[in-house]
Amino acid sequence: MDHITFLVAVVIVTALAFDFTNGFHDTANAMATSIATGALKPRTAVLISGVLNIVGAFLSTEVAKTISGGIVDDTLVTPGMIFAGLVGAILWNLLTWLVGLPSSSSHALFGGLVGAVWVGAGSHGVHFDKVVEKILVPAFASPVVAGVAALMATYLAYRITARARKESVTRGFRLGQIASASLVSLAHGTNDAQKTMGVITLTLISAGALGHDAGPPVWVIGSAGLAIGLGTYLGGWRIIRTMGKGLTDIQSPQGFAAEAASTTVILTSAHLGFALSTTQVCSGGILGAGLGRRLAEVRWGTAGRMVVAWLITLPAAALVGGVSADVVKHGGNAGTVVIALVAAAVAAFIVLASRRNPVHADNVNETHEVTIRATEPTRVGSAA
Repeated sequence: MDHITFLVAVVIVTALAFDFTNGFHDTANAMATSIATGALKPRTAVLISGVLNIVGAFLSTEVAKTISGGIVDDTLVTPGMIFAGLVGAILWNLLTWLVGLPSSSSHALFGGLVGAVWVGAGSHGVHFDKVVEKILVPAFASPVVAGVAALMATYLAYRITARARKESVTRGFRLGQIASASLVSLAHGTNDAQKTMGVITLTLISAGALGHDAGPPVWVIGSAGLAIGLGTYLGGWRIIRTMGKGLTDIQSPQGFAAEAASTTVILTSAHLGFALSTTQVCSGGILGAGLGRRLAEVRWGTAGRMVVAWLITLPAAALVGGVSADVVKHGGNAGTVVIALVAAAVAAFIVLASRRNPVHADNVNETHEVTIRATEPTRVGSAA
């Protein structure tokens, strides 16, 4: 415990705070389609998802090892750099949550860390070959694979059930969605909770509390799983609305197909140690499910905004992480305090802004778009 300095403790707390935002930011990945089709009630859905996220955190540590000893040189990393990277990731998560965009929490974390280490230790502190292999390639491939799989599964589902009663088909696939959505939640915990485990493990290695190439201790696994589970239970209703209603009108066969395809891709990548974005995988699955149903409406404008967010997530988080690392590097403890206060102020502003147009369990399925304008709703029957 002598290695756990004040700064290391601050970094661990900040990492768990990121894990918490990751939970509510990514709840939509598992439960948006089940909520949209009525397979699960909103509160029940986020409770199931939160519990299974915690369970999933204990199933594997391959992704955690990729982060703690893969994308950056752990011999050059300091707790201050990790803190700066986490600040970039948290602020990007909160900003995209505010506008209801399902961007990648994973890429926000990777971008923040890469930017912070690049500024703090130089370009040789980043293993760019591993960034390409473990992050960029899966980022482009995984949503395409999930989308194609969901498209084919949706097409087959409608062909196989073409002569069955619609009510029976809907009821059957809704029951299937409960299982498939639960598997996505389990897979999400297996993949995303590990990223925070990796960050905390990297912090402990940089502080000398763990040896190089060490895996996450049990207390790290447990705390990361609990943080992401609690965040998931809160429900990222703004992003759930976008993924459940904003991309396409989801019916229960499509929801089942999208969730089954996403689960397969996420669990496979977790086994191989690829730290992919579950948001991109699940979005690709939903889009593929929309294309797989004849005459289904796909809202390409929303899809386009999501892709833009995906493209700028890494560089945006890297920029914030790099600036924060520069302040911490030259300002020492005072610089760390300044960054912490600025980040807290920005986070508070975002949370207050979200209250101007709240989205919650009772209205999550009402409209397609999330806005932050404080406007009065138009009354039905009022004069134009």
